[in-house]
Amino acid sequence: MGAPAGLPAVMRLYVETYGCQMNVADTELICGLLAGEGFESTTDPSRADVLLVNTCAVRDNAEQRVIGRLSELRRYKRPGIVLGVVGCMAQRLGQQLLDRVSHVDLVIGPDGYRALPELIEGARRGNRATETRFKAWEHYEDVPALRGDGPRAFVTVQRGCDYRCTFCVVPITRGRERSRRLADVVAEVENLVDHGISEVTLLGQTVNSYNDGQHDFADLLSAVGTVEGIRRVRYTSPHPNDFSERVLLAMATVPTVCEHVHLPVQSGSSHILKRMGRRYDRRQYEECVANLRRSIPNLAITTDIIVGFPGETEEDFLATESLVRQIGFDDAFTFKYSQREGTGAVRLPAQVPEATKGERLERIIATVREIACSRNLQLIGSREEVLVEGLARRGELLQSRTRANKVVLISGPAEWIGSYLTVRLTGTTGATFTGVPSAAGKELTIVG
Repeated sequence: MGAPAGLPAVMRLYVETYGCQMNVADTELICGLLAGEGFESTTDPSRADVLLVNTCAVRDNAEQRVIGRLSELRRYKRPGIVLGVVGCMAQRLGQQLLDRVSHVDLVIGPDGYRALPELIEGARRGNRATETRFKAWEHYEDVPALRGDGPRAFVTVQRGCDYRCTFCVVPITRGRERSRRLADVVAEVENLVDHGISEVTLLGQTVNSYNDGQHDFADLLSAVGTVEGIRRVRYTSPHPNDFSERVLLAMATVPTVCEHVHLPVQSGSSHILKRMGRRYDRRQYEECVANLRRSIPNLAITTDIIVGFPGETEEDFLATESLVRQIGFDDAFTFKYSQREGTGAVRLPAQVPEATKGERLERIIATVREIACSRNLQLIGSREEVLVEGLARRGELLQSRTRANKVVLISGPAEWIGSYLTVRLTGTTGATFTGVPSAAGKELTIVG
């Protein structure tokens, strides 16, 4: 298809992405949709005709960062140049954002991306607009994502969330949970293999509650994991309540499913978990971890932790700290509780002072790092299969990743990108490893 009437023959698109993997996947959809309308992507905002910021709304500081960035992007505005905000922050604020930031032309939520070509054309004519209606049917099945280079890809299998955790804005910004048809997911994965992808990460807000009406998450893991050409299957983020025996069996018996689970806990205190509306207590989370480790030996487990939730006492915080030591997490994303308008926790009494939140965050980060470093040191000298993902950020090294999601930096030619090697782990900074390919590993190169 050509560009809509009233637009130049070639429009340049610049997109910045904030937040989770779901936003990364949505950016790929946006770029694919607009590429089909004649747009070309650019990494230089000064050359763009359309600038979009794909946003996160989980924490207040993420939104404030976007507001600041929009002020910076204002310098690229001139007649005919469109500046838009898309994603979760756009969905949450809607018209408020358009009223608040005069140089923003478009505010579009996650279900409104199909309207982008028409709304961009209107914005170039001076018509500012919002599109934040939820569409329970929208999975963008006919929109080919425009992905970057590399051997890995995100595949969205589920949108929205039916859990109502009192701290979380996702049900407000993403709507009700709905799952794609299994056959459509498999078809997308098969197409990815045809384009050189050998590792996929299945995405959903509570991905292991996937159900298309005929198939559950166990069926999905089995179907995707047996697609010819797929070597690794990952997924994020699951909910502790949705690990059925069928899912555990699929994880244990489908060889392509990797030995890593990102399992958000949020707190180690049953009292706080109840106030959060998490629908499990500490004992039930511990049982979930035990079941996972019983089913999948050498499983790496990472997590999310919130400190300073309303009502959190020092005793509650120490319970979280003790859980980190007890479980032995391989890593954790740690956050201070952030009030989100429209969520239940805003109304809870006993809000924790910011200074206390900051002090507890420092303490839990130190504990997580101590445990993660200890676990990683035990891996030095071991041999691991890695997928070489691309160039590392520093030096002439390559970045690779183990099945357990450990990043390993190695020295080697760029031709190794996309290949599977066996490496010996030689050192660690506490989070990232260094490694050297073994002679046997070079023989394991299977993907060019």
